Amino acid sequence: MNTGGGRRVSTPAGGGERDGRAREALQPLGPGERPPALLVAVCVCALLAVAVLVGGLTVHDLSRHGGSKPGAIFLAAVFAALALGMYRRRYLAVLGFEALLAFQVIVTSLALVVAATIKAAALCLAAICLGGWLFWKLVRVMGRIQAGQRRPLP
Repeated sequence: MNTGGGRRVSTPAGGGERDGRAREALQPLGPGERPPALLVAVCVCALLAVAVLVGGLTVHDLSRHGGSKPGAIFLAAVFAALALGMYRRRYLAVLGFEALLAFQVIVTSLALVVAATIKAAALCLAAICLGGWLFWKLVRVMGRIQAGQRRPLP
């Protein structure tokens, strides 16, 4: 669309058509199919559940460090439930894990700003890159899960 001043303004219709083509190109997950990114997310989540549980149960005087055993058990249960939900290819479980990944990337980016050593900065960058990569790969997995849940309109 031309606004008269020589500037060209894009219309949202072009974006909607492109989105529609992208949705049509998505193939639903096959029976029992679990893409590699989903398996990586399940493993990361399960390892986090075990690490939180072991840490919560083995650290002496956990309250001095700002934690509690019931809190650790609850957090480990949440991670375990997310891992199980993602393994069963549940959309909301993947979405919840993606929210945690986004939070991790944001917090680690803020930690990078105040990193005092090269080692700390490198660890922050690695965590940001790996978390961002997994987040990006899970977006397509979520689309494929959702494509399998769509029902044709009558």
